[in-house]
Amino acid sequence: MASQEILREEPSRGSFINDPKIRSLFFQTLVIVLLFGSVWWIVQNVIDNLARLHIASGFGFLRGRAGFDISDTPIAYTSDSTYFRAILVGLINTIIVAVAGIITATIIGFIIGVGRLSQNWLIRKICTVYIEIFRNIPPLLVIFFWYSGVLAVLPPPRESFHLPFGSFLNQRGFYFPRAIWGDGSWLILVAFLVALAMAWFVAHRARQRQMATGQQFPVFWTSVGLIVGLPVLAFLFAGMPLTFDLPKQSTFNLTGGFQVKPEFLSLYLALSCYTAAFIAEIVRAGIRGVSKGQTEAAGALGLRSGPILRLVVVPQAMRIVIPPMTSQYLNLTKNSSLAIAIGYPDLTATAGTVLNQTGQAVEGVFIMMSAYLVLSLVTSAVMNVVNARMALVER
Repeated sequence: MASQEILREEPSRGSFINDPKIRSLFFQTLVIVLLFGSVWWIVQNVIDNLARLHIASGFGFLRGRAGFDISDTPIAYTSDSTYFRAILVGLINTIIVAVAGIITATIIGFIIGVGRLSQNWLIRKICTVYIEIFRNIPPLLVIFFWYSGVLAVLPPPRESFHLPFGSFLNQRGFYFPRAIWGDGSWLILVAFLVALAMAWFVAHRARQRQMATGQQFPVFWTSVGLIVGLPVLAFLFAGMPLTFDLPKQSTFNLTGGFQVKPEFLSLYLALSCYTAAFIAEIVRAGIRGVSKGQTEAAGALGLRSGPILRLVVVPQAMRIVIPPMTSQYLNLTKNSSLAIAIGYPDLTATAGTVLNQTGQAVEGVFIMMSAYLVLSLVTSAVMNVVNARMALVER
């Protein structure tokens, strides 16, 4: 009995050192102290260097006069505008490129991904070649390819390509008619928003009806009719308050209309084609991840290959596709910073110009990092909501 008591007491002698709770608390505290110490050292070092160089810290410089022009300005901007407005212009340009690129890359990626699984040998090989080419070339080279190898060899303005609807394409970009809205145009916008709300309501009710009775409702064509029909009716009711400013050829350039400059086209096409190659592989993997029994069961019910892919395979594949596709959307947004190589005024370019003029390196880099972080977090949040809606609900 005495020996058993001694054996029971022996482990308690080193319990303070061997206690996993105390040990984990010690190491966590040590990591926190080292982390805060490192941050404090970096901040103190930056403050000392700024004081030594006589550079005032803070964001007051954003109220200063920019003094430089920007080629693409989605909002009103002149050289007399503030640094803040210059950075805002660059941020809006980045958002425009990212949103347009994400939409186009998703469409191309789905087409190429499905095409690579086609039974047609030629289509399958073309899609495979597309993926292998763009996936194995750096995005910067793809941008240079579109900028210097495609758009730069287009004809000059005098010899512009005449496209439908009064559009032109030449070395200086793509020109198309500019819409000029008159009085009462707000009715069209209201009708469009109402149509979107009604289309969502129809889709929601149709889904409930299908779950309850198994009967399908033509949601797509109903939504198209609402989204197109209501704005058209509002357009006619408001007296057709719409005119077009058509581009016209002059001696050395085109006047009028709306111009999409080659810098934007190069960046947009390059990011779309490059990212689409990765999305295509994600889509192919997602479709392959769906059990073959699902396709066979749908075929046994009498469905054709098209409806099987659209109604059975793709909805299940989306649960596999969405998470990795989110990463590609984030990569496309961050790769837009390569626009500085061809002179497109995105966030990196405009903020970099402000940084060089003011010398506020810390604040300038902080603004760029924060902007890209917010854009990435918003994109991730939206895709997480979509992913949650597509996830299987366990009973």
